[in-house]
Amino acid sequence: MTERPTLRRYMTRHSALDGLDPNLIFLIEDIASACRVIGNSLRNAAFEGNHGLVGDTNVQGEDQKKLDVVADETFARICENSPRLAALVSEEREEATWLKEPEEGDYLLYYDPLDGSSNIEVGLSVGSIFSICQVEKDGDRTLLKKGRAQVAAGYAIYGPAMMLVLTLGHGVDGFTCEYGTGDFRLTHPSMTVPAKTREFAINASRYRYWQSPVRRYVDECIAGTEGPRGEAFNMRWTASMVAEVHRILIRGGVFLYPQDTENAAKGGRLRLLYEANPMGAIIEQAGGAASTGTMPILDLMPDDFHQRVGVILGSADEVNRVAEYHAQDRAAG
Repeated sequence: MTERPTLRRYMTRHSALDGLDPNLIFLIEDIASACRVIGNSLRNAAFEGNHGLVGDTNVQGEDQKKLDVVADETFARICENSPRLAALVSEEREEATWLKEPEEGDYLLYYDPLDGSSNIEVGLSVGSIFSICQVEKDGDRTLLKKGRAQVAAGYAIYGPAMMLVLTLGHGVDGFTCEYGTGDFRLTHPSMTVPAKTREFAINASRYRYWQSPVRRYVDECIAGTEGPRGEAFNMRWTASMVAEVHRILIRGGVFLYPQDTENAAKGGRLRLLYEANPMGAIIEQAGGAASTGTMPILDLMPDDFHQRVGVILGSADEVNRVAEYHAQDRAAG
């Protein structure tokens, strides 16, 4: 039987080979522990009275589910014990939470504690997304950083199996939580996204709002073998970014939640710092591409903790095609 190293052994090896900071290892292990607890909370929600809404909205103006709050509190409670963690930025909190006076090399954790929570009651996969950056100098409280500044990023998916997918900037690896021991073990090494695909994921109910490049792309895919692409495409949509990205990593595809005429005033739908950036890093490290439609997501300079952005990511050929359609549209005026 092939050895399946634990997350700790995997990171220890990286520490020996790549000089990985032990404090980053501690933080990632804390994140993994938080994800285990969140996964258990999801399984037991019906028994613990944690289904349904809180009765309030979060900073995004979205209805908060009880499990959104539970997941956020779990992340904060477990990860704030990391000795070099300086600040937390969460989807569920209006302001950043500073844990210490920042010193050079300290870590900054950005996270969406429970992505796709609208799927909980119907039993579909949900997840947690996280991004890690560093403080650049003593006393620096700069939290608005480009995606290229990430030192690690990942997500957990809570489905038939609980998995943790991680990039440390040198490829993407997937770990499955072993039932019984709770260990995350390396089961999906060197995950890659095929350059070409015949599968796309988009919320087709928003067709009336889409900009013409997105309509053109989807129309061509739907036209099938009789259309300009000359191929049949499948369309998917689960309303969970984690589930969509995970499918792309397993079998290829492209995910689109573009800026459109309805969400343009907000910049888009998905949040840059703790959704688009970490997922963009994972997809790029797996050989794919991630774009706003006009530029690489990871090159975008944020101007707010909760900044929203259009997202098109997945198989590189398809992402580049959509970006080219946007360029042609701009050139046509």
